[in-house]
Amino acid sequence: MIVTLTPNPSLDRALELDRLRVGEVNRAHGGHLHPGGKGINVSRVLVRHGVPTLAVLPTGGADGARLVEMLAEIDVPTLAVPLVDHTRSNLTVVEGSGVTTKINAPGPKLTPDEVGALLAALETQLATRPAALVCAGSLPLGAPETFFVQVAGLAARYSVPFVLDTSGVPLTRAVRQGGLTLVKPNDEELAELVGRELTTVGDVIDAAREVIAACTRAVLVSLGAHGALLVLAEGAWWAGGPPLVPQSTVGAGDSTLAGFLTADGSPGDRLRTAVAFGRAAVLLPGTAVPDPTDIDLDAVRVVESPDPRLALKEL
Repeated sequence: MIVTLTPNPSLDRALELDRLRVGEVNRAHGGHLHPGGKGINVSRVLVRHGVPTLAVLPTGGADGARLVEMLAEIDVPTLAVPLVDHTRSNLTVVEGSGVTTKINAPGPKLTPDEVGALLAALETQLATRPAALVCAGSLPLGAPETFFVQVAGLAARYSVPFVLDTSGVPLTRAVRQGGLTLVKPNDEELAELVGRELTTVGDVIDAAREVIAACTRAVLVSLGAHGALLVLAEGAWWAGGPPLVPQSTVGAGDSTLAGFLTADGSPGDRLRTAVAFGRAAVLLPGTAVPDPTDIDLDAVRVVESPDPRLALKEL
């Protein structure tokens, strides 16, 4: 069982149009509605691939109720913590060229009691000793910047491996505290974390090793169209494949993380699976998630100890 925590979930509405014309009337030719939030996306992928999971999330209002209903419709088990405020809705606009514009609402404001209830609900699941805990996404208003530090403490109490996918100050706080099993930033988030620009493979590996030195076991860095890097204390691996024309890039990183969690074998094998999941996700509309028939492992190339002098855009 893999437990996911999404502190700021959403209903994700996606509209498809030929080209977004700012300041003009735009007419969509297609649309999709999916349960949203990074941890929820991970659970959706895990369910699609037969991996037991439970999605823990705070919900409120009509959109919150609809979110839980939609997750039940696709067989994603949930533990919903009720809120007075309303669950947010996010909007994604996907152009025919593959360019994606995402507008994320701020979400509900949690009271201190609601934050406490969310942590308490999570602890009930950690006490069952799941295989891993994945916390992913932004924090809602009212949650302290140290929220993920508190979660890491709970995971450590029950010896549950803790995987974190977030950004900004909450990521910085959690990394500095240490005790993380895996963090999954993209290259921009990692650059913000270490406070400098990352332009080469060596830059990314050095930055990831700074994170590892702060007592994180592994760093999985999404590089968008340029694949991904996995960095451990004992080595580094890159994986990628031929260029794709994406339908939507929203949720691709979440599919990448879910793929890594489903995989066995060597670090390179796990990275290959992760990248194959992410590549499959970008070929699907909206925030749809890939099923087993979408995964093409043969299209992914893995390189151990990639050349640190290569620019990321050359991968």
